[in-house]
Amino acid sequence: MWDFPTRVFHWVLVALVGVSFTTGVVGGNAMVYHEWSGFAILILLIFRITWGFVGSRTSRFSDFVKGPVAVWRYATDLVKGKSQSYIGHNPLGGWSVLAMLAVLLIQAATGLFANDDIITEGPLFLWVSKPVSDWLTGVHQLNRYLIMVLAATHVFAVLFYLLVKRENLIKPMITGIKHRFGSCSVPAAAPVWLAAVTAAIAGFLLYLLIY
Repeated sequence: MWDFPTRVFHWVLVALVGVSFTTGVVGGNAMVYHEWSGFAILILLIFRITWGFVGSRTSRFSDFVKGPVAVWRYATDLVKGKSQSYIGHNPLGGWSVLAMLAVLLIQAATGLFANDDIITEGPLFLWVSKPVSDWLTGVHQLNRYLIMVLAATHVFAVLFYLLVKRENLIKPMITGIKHRFGSCSVPAAAPVWLAAVTAAIAGFLLYLLIY
């Protein structure tokens, strides 16, 4: 299962990534919304990274980030059709979470320094030289394709588990419960107030950084 803050993070992030891609393609006046969407994504990422240490058990990195041996064992069992189910992220899913967090963090961070040589400049544009800003802008533009690849891989994996393994990963991200484990297996969730405080601190830190 996944706790309420993690589920909210997931779906809000999906929406904001969609907004960022759309406004980035449209350009022009839409870049104002692109910038604000990027700020919101950065707050979410800071929250999720922190929540990975202080959140509920299945939201913590220590619960789903496994070593290469465990990942290889799970992958080979998956190919053989006998992999076990996990109440949270499986070993492969755990590393996909880290990968997605990493590329989104790169995207949001480089956007702070980017420019379009017309009118739009990131809030930290003046912190670096123009050549450095141009290089970071290039990274920002190229990295979006990596995000698309990881997002497509994620959707494919969810459909694979649903259609082949008959394991619905979408519903638990909405309800927070994996029914095959039963109520007795549901771990205690971290308090929502802790998530609210964590998100508020993340927002405050970003405010201090860009203003």
